[in-house]
Amino acid sequence: MAAQGSAGDAALRREAEQWLQWDQNPKTSAIVKELVAEGNVEELQKYFGSRMEFGTAGLRAAMGAGISHMNDLTIIQTTQGFCRYLEKNFSDLKNRGVVIGFDARAHLSSGGSSKRFARLAANTFISQGVPVYLFSDVTPTPFVPYTVTHLKLCAGIMVTASHNPKQDNGYKVYWENGAQIISPHDKGISQAIEENKEPWPQAWDDKQIDSSALLHDPYATINKEYFKDIQKQCFHRNINKETNLKFVHTSVHGVGHKFVQLAFKAFDLRPPFAVPEQKDPDPEFPTVKYPNPEEGKGVLTLSFALAEKDGAKIILANDPDADRLAVAEKQESGEWKVFSGNELGALLGWWIFTCWKKQNRDACAIKDVYMLSSTVSSKILRAIALKEGFHFESVGFWYMCCPAVLDKDGVSAAVITAEMASFLATRNLSLSQQLKAVYDEYGFHITKASYFICHDPKVIQQLFDNLRNYDGKDTYPKSCGRFKVSGIRDLTTGYDSSQPDLKAILPTSKSSQMITFTFANGGVATMRTSGTEPKIKYYSELCAPPGNSDVEQLKKELDELVSALEKHFFQPEKNNLQRKTE
Repeated sequence: MAAQGSAGDAALRREAEQWLQWDQNPKTSAIVKELVAEGNVEELQKYFGSRMEFGTAGLRAAMGAGISHMNDLTIIQTTQGFCRYLEKNFSDLKNRGVVIGFDARAHLSSGGSSKRFARLAANTFISQGVPVYLFSDVTPTPFVPYTVTHLKLCAGIMVTASHNPKQDNGYKVYWENGAQIISPHDKGISQAIEENKEPWPQAWDDKQIDSSALLHDPYATINKEYFKDIQKQCFHRNINKETNLKFVHTSVHGVGHKFVQLAFKAFDLRPPFAVPEQKDPDPEFPTVKYPNPEEGKGVLTLSFALAEKDGAKIILANDPDADRLAVAEKQESGEWKVFSGNELGALLGWWIFTCWKKQNRDACAIKDVYMLSSTVSSKILRAIALKEGFHFESVGFWYMCCPAVLDKDGVSAAVITAEMASFLATRNLSLSQQLKAVYDEYGFHITKASYFICHDPKVIQQLFDNLRNYDGKDTYPKSCGRFKVSGIRDLTTGYDSSQPDLKAILPTSKSSQMITFTFANGGVATMRTSGTEPKIKYYSELCAPPGNSDVEQLKKELDELVSALEKHFFQPEKNNLQRKTE
C-alpha cells in the first residue's frame, strides 16, 4: 500500500493503524487488520474515508468497522464528546444525569447491537461520575424524551435507526427540554467528539457499571408514569369500554407491541389483534423488505390478512422504534385505504381540537390554543385554525398528539386514533368519511409525496446547486414546465422571497438541503434531503377553498405539477436517481 505512494493512501493507513490501537472489539479490529495487511485501499476508503457527521438528528449509518460506521469505538468516541459538551453546558450534570434507551437492532458480523452501544455509552458517563438512567430492556424512542422531562435530566440518548434497513443503527440525542437537539448544539458536540477520540482508561470495561451506584433503571417507573400521563388524552372511556370496533396492530419486528397493548389497556380499549409473525423484536426484519410502514401496502400484507381473518376494520402500524404510526381502514368496497401522514394529521388535528372544545366552553380560551405542523406537512391545520380562531405555526418537526412527549410518539398516536375511530363508529362514520367531512368543511388539501434514492452526495449537492443557479448565478427557477413559480424559500441558505428583507424566519441549516417552491396556481412543493437515509424527498400540495368539490381536477393538476417537478428539477435520468418502488 505504501508503495502506491499517494498521500491519501498513507493518510488512510495512518487512520486505520490508529484505529487498531484503540479498537478492542475483536470482530471490527479483525476486519481492519485484514484490509491493512492486504493493502486494500478501496475497502479502507469505505471504512475510513470520512467520519460520520453528527447533526441535529445525531448519527445514523450502517454498523461495521471504521470511522464511517456505527460500532463500539465510534460510540465511545461520540459519547466522550457528548459528555464533555454536557459538562460545559450543565454545572449540575453530576447531580441530574442522563437517560439512555435502545431498540433491538443487532449486527452479528461486527458484533454491534443497540444494547451493546447503550451500555458502552452508559459506561462513558458513569466513568466521569455522571448518573445514568439506562433502560434495562428495549423501549420505544418516545420514552427517552419523556424520561428526560419527567426526571428533569440534562439529556437523553436513544440508540436506534428507527425504520432504516436492518444493517443500520443510530444515536439520537435530546436536550434537557426533552426535544431533539437543534443548532448550534450539533456543531458543538461534533467539535467535542473530534477533541475526545482516544478512549478513556475505563472506556471498554462496561461490566463495571452493573455494580455502580450511579446506574439506575427507569423502566418500571417510566412505564407506569407514561401510561398514566397519556390518559389525559382519553376523553371517551365509556365508548372505549363498549366499542365493537376491532383493530389489528403490527410493530413490524420492532419494540412497539407490548407498549401499544398497555396503551389500549390504559384507555379501557380491548387489546388489538397483534400480527404474530411481527410482534416480537427481530433485528433481521424477516417478513419485510424495508421495516417502514410508510413504504406502502407491502409492509402491511400480513396485517391485511389478519384483519380479514378476525374481522378487524382498522390497522395500526408502528415503525420499529414506535415513534411513527401508519393507519389503514377497510372501505365499503372491500379495498384497504392506507392514510397518508397528512390525512392522518388532518384527522388527529380535527379530533384533538374537537375534544378540547368539548372540555373548554369559555369562548376566550381559544386565544391560547396553538397547532403546529412541520414545514413539509399539509396546511390543513392552518385552514382549520383560520376558521375556528386558534393559532397555527409551521415549524421544523412532525405531528405529535400527546403533550407528555416533545417528539414523535407512535404509541400515544395509536391509542388516540383507536379512540377517535371508536367515537366515530357510534355516529356510524368511518375514518375515511370523517376525513371527507373535514375537507368539505375546511377545504380540500390534496397532497403527494415521494422520493428518489441517491447514494452519491456530490450528485445531490450538484442538483441543489443547479436549482440555486438556474438561469445564471444566484437565480432560482422562474417556472417548472408550464407552472409559474411565484415564491421561493431556501432553508439551506436562509433566503425567502416572501419576506421584506428576503431572509427566512424559520431556522436554517447549511448541513441539509431544503427548498420550497410556491406556484402561481396555489401549489406548493418542497424538495429536501433526508438526515438519515440516502434520499431526496419531495412533498407537494394543492389546496381549494371550502365548497370547491372538483377534487378530481385538483388531483389531475397536482399530478401534472409533480411530473413537471420530477422532469425539470430532479432530472432522474441525468442524475441517475432511483425512483421509490413499492
